[in-house]
Amino acid sequence: MADSIDAGFVKTTCPRDCYDACGALVLLRPGRAPLVRGDPEDRVSRGKLCRKCSAAYNGALLDPRERLLRPLRRSGAKGSGSFEAISWDEAIAEIAERLFSIVSETGGHAVLNAHYTGTFAMIGYHFPLRFFNRLGATEVDPDTICNKAGHVALGYLFGTSTDGFDPRTVSDSASVLVWGANPSASAPHQHEHWLTEAPCPVIVVDPLRTDTAKQADIHLQLRPGTDAVLAFAIMNVLRRERLVDERFLADHTIGYEELVPDIERWPPAEAGRETGLDPKLIVDAARLFGSGPSLLWIGQGLQRQPAGGNIVRSVALLPVLTGAIGKEGGGFLYLNGIETRGLDSDYLTGLELAPHGVPSISHMDLADVLEDPDRSRALFCWNINIAASNPHQARLRKALRRPDLFTVVADLFQTDTADFADVVLPCQSFLEHDDLVVSYFHHSLGAQVRAVEPLGEALANSDIFRRLAAAMGYDEPALFETDGDIIAALLGQSRTGLDFRALAETGQFWPAAPRVQFSDLRFPTPSGRVEIASAGAERDGFPRVPRAEADAAPSPGKLRLLSPASPWTLNDSYGNDRLVRSHLGEQSVLLNPADAATLGLEPGERVVVRSEAGELVLAWQASDDVPVSVALIAKGRWPKLEPTSFNVNVLTPGHKSDMAESTSVHGTEVTVRRLEST
Repeated sequence: MADSIDAGFVKTTCPRDCYDACGALVLLRPGRAPLVRGDPEDRVSRGKLCRKCSAAYNGALLDPRERLLRPLRRSGAKGSGSFEAISWDEAIAEIAERLFSIVSETGGHAVLNAHYTGTFAMIGYHFPLRFFNRLGATEVDPDTICNKAGHVALGYLFGTSTDGFDPRTVSDSASVLVWGANPSASAPHQHEHWLTEAPCPVIVVDPLRTDTAKQADIHLQLRPGTDAVLAFAIMNVLRRERLVDERFLADHTIGYEELVPDIERWPPAEAGRETGLDPKLIVDAARLFGSGPSLLWIGQGLQRQPAGGNIVRSVALLPVLTGAIGKEGGGFLYLNGIETRGLDSDYLTGLELAPHGVPSISHMDLADVLEDPDRSRALFCWNINIAASNPHQARLRKALRRPDLFTVVADLFQTDTADFADVVLPCQSFLEHDDLVVSYFHHSLGAQVRAVEPLGEALANSDIFRRLAAAMGYDEPALFETDGDIIAALLGQSRTGLDFRALAETGQFWPAAPRVQFSDLRFPTPSGRVEIASAGAERDGFPRVPRAEADAAPSPGKLRLLSPASPWTLNDSYGNDRLVRSHLGEQSVLLNPADAATLGLEPGERVVVRSEAGELVLAWQASDDVPVSVALIAKGRWPKLEPTSFNVNVLTPGHKSDMAESTSVHGTEVTVRRLEST
C-alpha cells in the first residue's frame, strides 16, 4: 500500500457520486491541516476541484469538530441526538448480540440494509455487501432512489445500461445531445471543459435553463413530462429528411416497423403544441443530430418521472435510428460501469454468499416497511442519510423513532439519520485509506490513496464489517479479505499492468485509445440485436415498443415540483459544511415571474409549498430560468440544520415510476400560497 504519507504531497482520486472522478493533490503541511487541490496533471480536474469538493474537503472533512471520532451509543430519545462514547469492542459486541437475536427469531430478512453513494470507491461502496449477503439481510435497493427506471429501460433496448460511449470520441461527433442532465451542477468539469471544448454543436433538452443549457447551441426547454413526444418528433424529422440508417436498422435491430405509426403521429408542429417548443427548434436539433454520428448523454434526472422508463426507451432510440452505434463519435451514455474496466462486481460484493438471492425492497416503500415491526427489526444505514434523502420524510422520521427498531448508522458525520440510531460508528474519509475509483463518465481507473492519519478512532467501511463478521462467528474467507488483496485482484482484472504503488504515482490510468461502444455490433440482448420491440418488456407488463406519450399538465392551481442538484451540494453529502451552507443561503422555491404574479406574491414574502405528503414554509424567488407551471426547490440540505427541520423531501410522496419501483420525484405536484401572518 501507499507509504508516501510523509511526502510533500499525495496524489489521490475524488470518489464522490459524480461523473468527474477528479484527480486531486493533498498538500501535506507539517503542523497544519493539509490542503486538498486539483491535480494539475489530471486531464479532468486540470488542477482545480469543483467548488463543492474544494469547500468540503478543506472544511468539514478535515474538521475534528464536525467528524465522528468514536463509536456512540444512544443515551436519550431517538432523534434527540443524545449519545455517549463507547469502545469499538462494546459497539461491535452490542450489534452482534442484537443481530444474533433477530436472525434466530425471524431470520436475516428482518434486517434492512440501506446504503448508497456516500463513497463511490470500489471497496468502500461494495465490500460491506459481503457481510449483508452472508447475513441474509433485505437490501433497500439503492438505485430506486436514483436511476433504476433508466437502467431497466436501457436493459430492454440494449441488454445493458452501463456500457456507454467514450467521451474522447467526441472529436468525431457531429453533435452532442445532453438530455435531462445538468453537468453544470452534477458534472462540473464536463460542463467547463468537455462540452465547451467539443468541436461540434451542443444540444440540451431540459425544462430548466441551467448554466449548461445557457451555453448550448440549442436549448429545447420543453414542458416537463413531454420528453417521449419530443423524441418521437425528432425521429419524425429524421425519417422525413432521410437521416435514418435503414441498413443498420435492418441488420442490427428488431421491431422498428412497430414504431413507425407513432413516429408518423408526431410531426414537429404537433409536438410543438404538446411540448411547448418552437417546431423549428425541433427540426434544427434533429438535423444536427442526424447529420453524422452524434453522442447522446442521457441524464439520470430524466427518468425520475412518472413515465421515466418509457422516456428513456424513447430517447435512446435516436442513435439507433441514425446508425450512430458502433462508430467513432457516436453512441449513448447513461453510466459507464465497472465492467468496462474489466472489474467483476459479483466478486466485489461476494454474491456467492447469498446463494438464494438477495431480498430487496424499494426506497419508495421504506417508510411502509419501517412502520411494520413484522417486516423490520433492525436497520443499517451506511453511505446514506435516509432522513434527508428519502420520500415520506415526516412518516420516515416517525418510523425511525420506533423503540423496537434497532438502528445502526456508519458515517463520517452525525447526520439526520444518525440522530435516530442506537449505535453510531465513525467512518474514515477517502483521505484516510486506500481504494480504487472508477469514473462512470470516462473510462479511467484512479487510485484513492491514504494521505492523512484517520481522525479519532474512525475505521474504513471494510474494517467495520470485517469486525462484525468476526463477532458473528462467520468464517467465509471473502468476509476477511484484506483491502490490499482486493485492490491487487481488481488491478489484475483491469489488465492495466499496474500494481497499486505504480497507479498511485500516476494517479489515474487511461486506456491508450478511445473505446468505441458496441464496436462489434453485438448486444447482450436475447436476440443479440438492439430490441426496439422487446419481448422481455412485454413479459414484464410494458408495451413491446416505447410509446409517444406525455404527462398531463398540472391540474389547475398546481405546479410541477422539480428538485434537481444544487451546484453547491452533492446529494446531501456536503449539507453540513459551513462554507457550503453560507453559499446555499436560505432554502427557497424558485418560480417563474408569471406564476408569481398569478399567485399575487410580493418580494420578501414567505410561502407555503404543499403536496399530498406534507408542506414546507420557505422563501421564494422569481427566476426566468424556471418555466411556467414549475416550482424548483434544490435538493441536498440537511433537515436538522433548517429552521423548519425539513427539506424538499417532506413534499415527495414516494410515487413510483413506470419501471423498477423507482422514484418519480420530478412528477410531484404542489400548491404555493402566501404565508399568512399571524
